[in-house]
Order: sequence, then C-alpha cells, then structure tokens
Amino acid sequence: MTEAEKAKRTATRLAQALADLQENEALQIVRQRMAAGDDPLQIIEECQAGMREVGERYAQRRYYLSGLIMAGDILRQIMDMVLPAVEQKFSGHSAGLVLLGTVQGDIHDLGKNLLMMLLRSYGFTVVDLGVDVPPEKFVEAARALKPHAIGMSGLITAAHASMRRTTEALRTMMAQDGVRIPILLGGQVDEQVCRFVGADYWSTDAMEGVRLCQKLVAVGE
Repeated sequence: MTEAEKAKRTATRLAQALADLQENEALQIVRQRMAAGDDPLQIIEECQAGMREVGERYAQRRYYLSGLIMAGDILRQIMDMVLPAVEQKFSGHSAGLVLLGTVQGDIHDLGKNLLMMLLRSYGFTVVDLGVDVPPEKFVEAARALKPHAIGMSGLITAAHASMRRTTEALRTMMAQDGVRIPILLGGQVDEQVCRFVGADYWSTDAMEGVRLCQKLVAVGE
C-alpha cells in the first residue's frame, strides 16, 4: 500500500469513527496523526465530513438528539487537540458568520447549541450571545459584526413576543445602517410564529438551518 493510499484510508477511518460515534477510536486516530505531524487542517476537514454524515443521519431520523450531542462532544475534544496548532492558519477560512442567541425571557439552549455545533462543523464562524438575550444586545452585536444571518431561538410561547421585539429592533438598526441581514427563527416556532415575529425564515431542524445559512451566504456573495 502506498503512502497516499494509507493516508486516504486513515482519513476515511477518522470520518467514519466520528460518524459512528466511536469516541475512543476517533480520539486515538487524531492523537496518532498529530504526533506524526499530519496537517491539522486536513484533520479538521475530515472531522467535518464525519459531522456532515452525523447531520444527515439526524435528518433521516437514524440519530436522535443524544447522537448529535455525543458527536458534538467528540468533535469538541478533537478540536481541543488540533486548534492550538492551526489558530492562525484556520482564521479566514470561514464559510460565513452567523450570530445566534436565545431571546430574552428564555433560557433553553439545546437547539441553539445543536445548530451552532453543526454550523461550525461546516466551517461557519458562529458568535453565540447565550441565553436570555435582550434586543439591544442582539442589535449591538449585529451592528458590530454585520453577520450573514441572525438566528433567534426560543422554546417557550412567551419567547414569541420577545422575538418580535428583537426583530423590530434589528429592523430599525438595519434601516439606520443601510444593511440587510436575514433573520432566522428556531425552537418552538412555525410559519404563523414567523409571520407574527416578522422574521425571514424559520426552522425546527438543525440540518435544515445549516443548509439555509449556506444558501444565504451564497446569495450574499
């Protein structure tokens, strides 16, 4: 077997181990490759391939939330190993910038965190404002960062009014600054809630959210 064939086989093993949620195997492969001086950017790309497979299995209902959470934890451990070596090289390779936050009055963040994990696995830069985020904080961050998209999450019915206030504040800021940033809703939402809030898009599926962000970045380029 040639060196190229060995490298390809190892890459396939890493992506497959991550997709299959084989934590010990995936981490051992990364440790060995880092010790051998392999390109950490290539390792990240292979992990992204594995995470895309995880996302597809989730979309196909082959994995549930627990699988996404486990995959995210494995990916976090891998990133802890490789990111220090690529901090400078990896900057500037983002697929786009997305601003996320759970709106004021709501502290649920599972769905938001799942989307953040998947977006990052696809190469997006994600700025997470956290939970119980007031409208003015969304406005401040959006004005400073000019993201490709803004994602607001809320799991309780009371969050819908907060989403609407936040959207109104963001629209005012956009009009003042002459910018147009798509607003996405996630959590306990539907088309009716989206119209009430005045947002541009809504989704209750993390993978659908990733695909939507990819389309928005492509349109904006």
